[in-house]
Amino acid sequence: MDRLDTQREIARKFTKRTRIGVRIIPVHENLLAERVTAAYAARSLPDVIFHPIDFTIGWGEAGILDGRSATEVVNRLGEETFSNGPLNLVRVPEGYAAVPIDGWGQLLLYRKDLFNNAGLAVPDHWDRILQAAKVLHNPPLIWGFEVGTDPGQTYTQQVFEHFALSNGVRLTDSSGNIHLDTPQMVQVLEFYKALAKFTPPGNIYWLHTRMDFLSGRAAMIIWSPFILDELSGLRQDQPVVPDMAKGKKGFLARNTGFVSIIYGPNGAAQYGQINYLGITRDADVTKAKKWVEFLLTDGYLEWLGMAPEGKLPVRKGTLGEPNRFIDGWMRLRFGVTTRVRISEFYGMDLVKTIMSGMDGLDRWGFARGKGALISRVYGTKVIPEILKRFLNGEISAKEAARMMERRVKALE
Repeated sequence: MDRLDTQREIARKFTKRTRIGVRIIPVHENLLAERVTAAYAARSLPDVIFHPIDFTIGWGEAGILDGRSATEVVNRLGEETFSNGPLNLVRVPEGYAAVPIDGWGQLLLYRKDLFNNAGLAVPDHWDRILQAAKVLHNPPLIWGFEVGTDPGQTYTQQVFEHFALSNGVRLTDSSGNIHLDTPQMVQVLEFYKALAKFTPPGNIYWLHTRMDFLSGRAAMIIWSPFILDELSGLRQDQPVVPDMAKGKKGFLARNTGFVSIIYGPNGAAQYGQINYLGITRDADVTKAKKWVEFLLTDGYLEWLGMAPEGKLPVRKGTLGEPNRFIDGWMRLRFGVTTRVRISEFYGMDLVKTIMSGMDGLDRWGFARGKGALISRVYGTKVIPEILKRFLNGEISAKEAARMMERRVKALE
């Protein structure tokens, strides 16, 4: 059953219980903003919109989302039943702009077997990451660390932002002013350029890093948990070269380590992507709230089961059963041709790693009310563009930091 069929099945169960009809309208993620803007102008918004955090605050400020209704849902379900991070990122004066439903934290994947053979420590600190990249770098057989370098890809922003957050670099200062021209940002730029020396030439993005890791040609990459499916070796349409070379299915998966929180000289962080359910200004509020509550209670595990490796529960449980959804998520199966539990295949260490970061997931700007600006930063790809110029040697780290601050301020 594909994701759309699963959502329709959840809706069917909801309708059977409440006699409230639900129509699921699929929209390609690249067209979501355009479709919502058009629907808002025509006063024909759907009652509920499933969307990534990139749009939440901006849509709230534009009058598309009804934060009061979303807050009422959160309070009714129990604010304490949600992970703190996803709620804090969409805090608005009336409470919360939307209701978090699922998410993932970005991971640093590394070859445990190669690390163990070389006597290298877990790459969770900048110095350990750089040291391991130097030791394991042996191109073209294996690249020490593959970072995003394509200026036209959001992936480059995501990887760079993870490292920036890990060094205490936020989009704004405590007063809410754009603050990227800092010594800490210069440190991030220089560190990123050092890692880029162990990355293949050209414009590298998520497709290359995933392909090279699954081919055994990358010692470290940064990716979302969605890679767990391909990495498992259980998919017939996705060959895993180290598994084939060793003649052992699951060899690469068993020999991959995962880091969620990266520690820099001036901080520590895990980049996260959260998805939300937004109740719109055009909604039948009573029915919309019931639908959202159903998705986060009786329909929740079925929702997460669409892709459990990348849909982590941001609601941990209920007031009566505080760990109901975490425990249920661990029993869910992933895979296409062969389905297994994440905890069975990868072990409880990985489960603890990816779940432990949910409370502390971080992003630039959202907690400071700059969500609309972040949407423009991501849309224009101004950060990857300047970063690429720096990586190419066209400008210095200090010039890049200054330029980033100036260009982002111009987007306000």
